[in-house]
Amino acid sequence: MKREKPKSSWKSVIRYYWRFARNYKLLFFATVISYTIGQFFDTVVIPFLYRNIIDKITAYVSSGGQVSQISDIFRADILNQVFVIVVVLVVVRVFYSLGDYAMSYYQVKALREVTNFAFSKMVRHSYQFFVNSFAGSLVKKVGRFVHSFEEVNDILMYNVWLQIVKLVGVFVVLYIIAPFIANLYVVWALIFITISFYLAKNRVKYDVAEASADSHTTGRTADVFTNVLNLKMFSSANREEKAYDGVVKFQMDTKIDAWNYQNFTYVLQGIIVTWLGIVSLYVSISLWFDGLITLGTVVLAYSYSNTIFESVWGLGKQMSRLSKSFSNAAEMVDIIDEPIEIKDSQNPEKLRMKEGQIVFDNVGFSYKSGANILNKFNLKINAGERVGVVGTSGAGKTTLTKILLRFADVTDGAIKIDGQDIRNITQDDLRSVVSYVPQDPILFHRSLAENIGYGRPGATMEEIIDASKKAHAHEFIESLSHGYDTLVGERGVKLSGGERQRVAIARAILKNAPILILDEATSALDSVSETHIKAALEVLMKGKTTIVIAHRLSTIEKMDRIIVMEKGEIVEEGSHAELVAKRGVYQNFWEHQYGGFIR
Repeated sequence: MKREKPKSSWKSVIRYYWRFARNYKLLFFATVISYTIGQFFDTVVIPFLYRNIIDKITAYVSSGGQVSQISDIFRADILNQVFVIVVVLVVVRVFYSLGDYAMSYYQVKALREVTNFAFSKMVRHSYQFFVNSFAGSLVKKVGRFVHSFEEVNDILMYNVWLQIVKLVGVFVVLYIIAPFIANLYVVWALIFITISFYLAKNRVKYDVAEASADSHTTGRTADVFTNVLNLKMFSSANREEKAYDGVVKFQMDTKIDAWNYQNFTYVLQGIIVTWLGIVSLYVSISLWFDGLITLGTVVLAYSYSNTIFESVWGLGKQMSRLSKSFSNAAEMVDIIDEPIEIKDSQNPEKLRMKEGQIVFDNVGFSYKSGANILNKFNLKINAGERVGVVGTSGAGKTTLTKILLRFADVTDGAIKIDGQDIRNITQDDLRSVVSYVPQDPILFHRSLAENIGYGRPGATMEEIIDASKKAHAHEFIESLSHGYDTLVGERGVKLSGGERQRVAIARAILKNAPILILDEATSALDSVSETHIKAALEVLMKGKTTIVIAHRLSTIEKMDRIIVMEKGEIVEEGSHAELVAKRGVYQNFWEHQYGGFIR
C-alpha cells in the first residue's frame, strides 16, 4: 500500500511559516532576546561564578588557611560572590519569564493566522477537488499544518536556538581558561552534530511515509463513519473491520520503521556521548595533575561538559522531531501550492446580471480523464423562462449545472448571463445570482434556522419562518422539540431525505436569486409533500429564469420549454404537449414511466 510522497521540501514549509512569524517581529525578537539573555546567564555565567568561588576557597586552603580562622575580608569576598550569584539568578528568572509571556502572545496571534490561512487555502479549491479527496484526510492535514507551526517554533526556540546559545557561551569561556579542553569539545560537538544531521536527513523518508499512512487511516475512518448507514444495511461491519485492520497495519508498519530508525539514532548518539564523557574527564584530571588548570576549572569543565552533552544530544533529538514536523506540514503545503482549478479573473468585471438570460454558446466540455461530455452545445434560455431538462443518465444534464455554476470550466465556447461571460466575474458574484437546490442537499451540523438562513446572511427570524412555510418545512420544524434551534446532525443525517429537501428549498426561497436551478429537487418527497412543494415552486419560479433537471416528468410537465438530451446534445425541444405529439424520444420516456419516473 504505497503512499505518494509530498512534493514540498523543508524550505517550502519554512517559507510559509516565516510569513506568519514576521507579522509579529517585535514579539518574536522580544522572545528570542529574553530567552537568550536568561539562557546565557543561567548556563554560562553562573557556573563560571561557582568556579571563582571554588578557586578562591582552594587557594585559601592551599596557602594554609583554616576554616576556623577565616578573616573578615575573605568572608566578605566570598559572600559578595554569593550575592552576585543571587542577583544573576534573579536576572535569569526575570528574562525567562519575559520570554514565556512574549512567546505565548506571539504564538497565539500567529497560530490564529496559520489556522485561518490553512482553512482559507483549503476552501478555495474547487468542488471537484473535494469530491476527489477524503474529508477526514483534509481535516487531518490542516490540523497537522497548524500543530506543526507551534511545534517547529517550540523546537527552534527551546531546543535549537537556546542550545546554540549554551554551546557558544560555553566554548567562549573554555577557550579563555582551558583552550585544549575547548578544542576537544569543539571537535567532538562537530562530529556529533554532523552525524546527527545526516541521520535526521535520512529519516525524512520514514516520517513522510508515517504521516501519509496516518492521513490515509484518518480518511478511511471518516469515510466509514460518514457511510455508516451503508455499513448497517449491507451487514458489512466484519468486512470493514478486516479492511480497516489492513489500513491500520500498514500505518503501524510505517510507524515501527520510523521508531526503529529513531532508536538506532539514539544508540549511535549515546555511544558518542559516552565516549566524550570518559575522554573529557580523563583529560581534565590529567591537566590538573600537571598543574595546568585549577581545581575550579576541572569542576567548571565537568559542568560545561554536561551542558555540552545535553545540548548536542538535544540537538540530535530535535533534528528528528523537526524532520517529523516538517513532514507533517509538507502534505498541507502541497495542497496550498497546488494550482486552484477554477480561478477568478485577475481583473473581474462588475456584476451586471439582473434579468437572468442564459446563453450556452458553442460550449465544449470534457473531463481531465478525456471523457467528452459536450461538443458545440448551444442553448438560449430567455429571462424568466422555465426550462425542463430530461434525458437518460449520462446525457449531460447535471454537467450543464456544473459549468453554469463554474464548479467546472468549459473547455470551448462560452456561457453568458445577460450578455456577460461568467468567467469574467468572480465566482462569488456569479453564484450570488443563482439559487441551487441539488438532488441530495447537504446541511451543516447547525440549527435549522442557521441552515435556512444560510441563503441570505442577516435574514430575520420572521423571514426564515416565512420561507419555511412556503417550502412546507415549517410544519415538521415546529413539531421538533427544539423547533428552529434543532441541530440537524452531520450532513443533516437527523432529518429524512424529504425534510432535508424542503430545508434546501426554503433556503433557495430565502435567497430569492434571479436564476433558479432545481436538480431533481422533488425526487426525495412523498406524493403529498411533492404536491405542496410544486405549488410553492410555482410561486418561486415566477419571474425567475428556471432550469429544472428531472427524471420524474410530472415535475416538468408545466415548464415553458423542455429540452431532451442524449450524449451531450439536444435531440428534442418544445412544450410537453408538443413533444408528446412528436412521438419521439420524449414520448418514449412518457409512455415508459412508472410512478412518474423514466424507466
